[in-house]
Amino acid sequence: MSIRATTPSRYNELYRPQFHFSPATNWINDPNGLVYYKGEYHLFFQCHPHTTLWGPMHWGHAVSPDLIHWMPLPIALHPDPIGEIWSGSAVVDADNSSGLVPGGGLVAIFSYHDQSQGIAYSTDNGRHWAMFSGNPVLPAGGKHFRDPKVFWHPETGRWIMILAAEDRAKIYSSPNLTSWTFASEFGVEEGVRNSLWECPDLFPLELDGETQWVMIASVMGGGLHGGRGITYCVGHFDGQRFTTETRQNLWLDYGPDNYAGVTWNETPDHSRVYIGWMNNWNYANLTPTTGWRGAMTIPRVLGLRRFADGIRLIQTPVPQVEQLRDVHHSWRNQSIVPGSGLLAGLSGKTLDIVAEFQLSRASVFGFKVRKRADGSQFTALGYDVKEGVLFVDRRRSGEANFHPLFSGIHKAALAPENGRITLRILVDWSSVEVFGNHGAVAITDLIFPDQAANQLEVFSSGGDVKLLSLDIYSMKSTWA
Repeated sequence: MSIRATTPSRYNELYRPQFHFSPATNWINDPNGLVYYKGEYHLFFQCHPHTTLWGPMHWGHAVSPDLIHWMPLPIALHPDPIGEIWSGSAVVDADNSSGLVPGGGLVAIFSYHDQSQGIAYSTDNGRHWAMFSGNPVLPAGGKHFRDPKVFWHPETGRWIMILAAEDRAKIYSSPNLTSWTFASEFGVEEGVRNSLWECPDLFPLELDGETQWVMIASVMGGGLHGGRGITYCVGHFDGQRFTTETRQNLWLDYGPDNYAGVTWNETPDHSRVYIGWMNNWNYANLTPTTGWRGAMTIPRVLGLRRFADGIRLIQTPVPQVEQLRDVHHSWRNQSIVPGSGLLAGLSGKTLDIVAEFQLSRASVFGFKVRKRADGSQFTALGYDVKEGVLFVDRRRSGEANFHPLFSGIHKAALAPENGRITLRILVDWSSVEVFGNHGAVAITDLIFPDQAANQLEVFSSGGDVKLLSLDIYSMKSTWA
């Protein structure tokens, strides 16, 4: 009984993601210029269009009506006489405050290789771009001074720029996107103070009728896995200064393969949607793909929830993912004991799994996905009751010898809610993303299993666990 998705007519190389964005060819890294405009979600991204290794940076480009089905477009921004085009953002300049887009248009703000900041503009929905003749609009402020995220702040009637500056973020404001004034800086005083910051973002979220502001930053050093990760703080922003009472490391994702993520500007429903680069600089140039290298996480809706220890980010896959669901199997009120064969005969390489467990006597429970029939290869993910952690174990997940840091177990503290643990698991040809307790924690891992590794299993050890509900969907390819 197979629950595999329809075979795609293209994008079918070994390890090619079937419902995550990846480039048609060659290298990508950071998502850039995330903006919604005239019915399209724009995804720009760092790319080297000539090899599968990091090199001179351009802005690649794709658009989507739904954040799931992407249409690749030609390279948007090429290196110019000032230099390579590094990470940045894009905004809708509807009132032509810049004087560059009569009638309104898109303006991209980016870092040059020399760490100065430049802008480019488009008046045809991002299909063609022109560089601003006055670049750079902000000179380099240090050796590491980059990755501007820009947004409109209606309360002050100004554009706000946050960018990474060594071990902190600096905030600037502008009336027109071309002239920028320094406003303030922010550095977390504990945990990641001595880390190198990259790709910051600053955005509002509502909680209990009040506006909270969230600052996120990717950090190199002080992180979870190989010294890298995405940290965040919840606080307040008055148009000039961000303040927070957070004095501890809060992590957006506890896996090793979610980095440089930022959020979309101008989403039509005002939701805050995040996407990250699904890779890790420790082995990014070595992952065993052919003809292409790099992919993005699934887009995720961010929100806030109040827990006993404070306000925390939550994240869930965008609901549009569910349109890819195909063959469906479901179970209710099952007792899972060691050696359970509940899922015997099921197979699938692209899956959406939704499960709820009631804790009982089992010490560990969860799923094995992308498993070989002989049991020699699998990725295990689930919950360790004694440790109180959600985990992904990819030590036997497939090809892993390309870097010593790849193989391992990745964990996130997660407390049961009313004695229950819920899991949402997205499995693709070379990744797993796990969301625990309705997005309270997330773990993102690359995996590189054999083609034959397509079995799945629900397991428990140390006793039984009650499976209150389980829904498994095969996933259609977005490239079919």
